[in-house]
Amino acid sequence: MEKFDLEGREFVALCDLMKLVGLCHSGGTAKTLILNGNVTVDGEIERRKRCKIRHGQIVEFDGQQVVVE
Repeated sequence: MEKFDLEGREFVALCDLMKLVGLCHSGGTAKTLILNGNVTVDGEIERRKRCKIRHGQIVEFDGQQVVVE
């Protein structure tokens, strides 16, 4: 499980998080994966590419998990 530090921010957009932690190579790829239902947030499929990911949430894609701190 990888960790992502919000660094004082309140949230990060789901598509931005995926790109920042290297779950995908570009924001466009992230948006497509999200819209196709390939990404979960806290165990639920999330299709909103700009979904606000906050402290304590867990994002999962392709067997990889990222916890936001």
